[in-house]
Amino acid sequence: MSYLVPTEFVTKLVDSGESKIYMSTKDTLIRGYMAGAILALAAVFAITVAMKSGSFILASALFPVGFIMLYLMKFDLLTGVFMLVPLAWLDKRPGVTVGQILRNWGMVALGNFGGAITVAVMMAFVFTYGTFDTEIAGFGGKIAAKVAGIGEARTLGY
Repeated sequence: MSYLVPTEFVTKLVDSGESKIYMSTKDTLIRGYMAGAILALAAVFAITVAMKSGSFILASALFPVGFIMLYLMKFDLLTGVFMLVPLAWLDKRPGVTVGQILRNWGMVALGNFGGAITVAVMMAFVFTYGTFDTEIAGFGGKIAAKVAGIGEARTLGY
């Protein structure tokens, strides 16, 4: 395992932010889309594990697998680019502008939303029409009820 002194680590962070600035629109959207989709799938996976096993501790231990996958596949979450991309501007890298930062944030946000909404639509279809249990046909069972409860609590719980 290699060790980086703090100054080398900061330089690598700034370099990473600069590379995201100059990434093509297509690559930025794809990385953002996949990050949103994988994180949404990780959330569905955690809820499914919690409902099937009854162990919310196990589910909360498995949810970070989605973040690990994002990191290993080098996909971009909006929260990550909020930190990395402005570092290149703060370091006064040549050619990095506020407009490019906002463009990157917008593309990643659009991609994250697109990926998450795609998974949400697929899960809504599966929860509505994807059960073979005649007792709960058309509803989707405990998992669908839990997902609906989470959505309701986040909307009306304030």
